[in-house]
Amino acid sequence: MAFPKKFAFFLACIRILAMADKTLAQNEQGAYLGGQNQARKEVNLDPLIWDDDVASYAQNYTNQRISDCRLIHSHGPYGENLFWGSWTGYNAYDAVYSWVNAEKPYYNYTSNTCQEGKVCGHYTQVVSRRSIRIGCGRTNCYNGGVIMCCSYDPPGNVVGRRPY
Repeated sequence: MAFPKKFAFFLACIRILAMADKTLAQNEQGAYLGGQNQARKEVNLDPLIWDDDVASYAQNYTNQRISDCRLIHSHGPYGENLFWGSWTGYNAYDAVYSWVNAEKPYYNYTSNTCQEGKVCGHYTQVVSRRSIRIGCGRTNCYNGGVIMCCSYDPPGNVVGRRPY
């Protein structure tokens, strides 16, 4: 009689772990979307919509970088922002912060340029009017680092055009 109770307890534990994993994934979605949609709201753009197919692409690409964690763009069908961190404690908030808050001050809308010597293309991808759907992925690399990728559909950052 003890076996069925242990088995039922085991099944309950499995269900709880499965729900926790789904909750963590949803929290990551929210973290990726939150800061980026706030940046879009500040320039009067509609929010990005999470797309599981685009997310699958982003996750598959980060999985391909597991052995080296190098920031090499996929050159796929989507716009793309990449983030690398030297330890696995970095999260979606850190990636979004680096793309939005760290780059926004260097973008000049009037001239549609980035301050000399600075980077702002990640920010302009986030606030690209063209992009509607987003999906992101994350992989802990063999070297102890982490790589994250957000893919944007359709791609933004059209040369010569303002993002919004």
